[in-house]
Amino acid sequence: MKRKTGDKLPPRPQTPLSPQDALARKQAREQKDAEVRGVASIAAMRDAIKQASRSLPAISEVPRVAALDAAAFNALAAKGLPFIITGLVGKWPLCALTPQDLRAEFGELPVRARVGDYVNTAFASDRAMQDMSLREYLDLTAGTETDPDLPPYVGNLEMRPLNRLCHWPAYFKKMGPPRFWLGPARTVTPLHCDYDDNIFAQIRGVKRIFLAPPHHDEFLYPREANAILFGSPFDPEAPDFDQFPLARQAALTECIMQAGELLYVPAGWYHQVRALTFSLSANRWARAQPLVLRDEAPTATHF
Repeated sequence: MKRKTGDKLPPRPQTPLSPQDALARKQAREQKDAEVRGVASIAAMRDAIKQASRSLPAISEVPRVAALDAAAFNALAAKGLPFIITGLVGKWPLCALTPQDLRAEFGELPVRARVGDYVNTAFASDRAMQDMSLREYLDLTAGTETDPDLPPYVGNLEMRPLNRLCHWPAYFKKMGPPRFWLGPARTVTPLHCDYDDNIFAQIRGVKRIFLAPPHHDEFLYPREANAILFGSPFDPEAPDFDQFPLARQAALTECIMQAGELLYVPAGWYHQVRALTFSLSANRWARAQPLVLRDEAPTATHF
């Protein structure tokens, strides 16, 4: 029996704004972002995150820990390092669904796929997208393992009917809505950082993730997409040190996410994500002062 899938896609980007209107919108968004996170300045928050990361120890691997309650999670996350939680996500009902189940039960769900070269246009407002149903997407990407081109990728969509089969832990006092990421092997989100704490659930399949600490942005040639999102043109899977010589100094740590695992990505940590098999993932960003700064100041006056 098919489940109701009355989800709607977000609106497409509008006609490009004038430089004056674009600046005004950017400033308004940054002010709102600061208010949501309880800080006075997003720029100062970014700087504080990078400064705090300079005292972190270098890591050669991302540790795995057993399921944590909220207090234990917050205490560990406040140290500012990534870690993987086991024994939690695998219990979600969504983890039991195969791609065939998704097609049969949620086939009419509308999705928006990234198409073409979505790596080099990852943070552009006008990147190529294609709207379709989930069934059409799964049909489109079937058998793309040997295709030389990037397979289309469904990413960063709410897909609320799927979320009804997830049981998110209450690790953050304020969280944004769940975002789902779906695609075959070789789909990729290039290197970037979000200045919000992030929990990333690997629901089905296997993904490879590279991580680098916030203050190593000085080696990663960052480009601002918005005040809380920065991309990097450097590819840790195919490093070009002739073009990006400073990247030799970036401390990149690789981890392999298995189905049923949950990764904590602290605010400001750069990460690149590639599916090694057909994968379904979901994440949630905190909407509060990053945990690594929680002992710095409890209120907005610090920033």
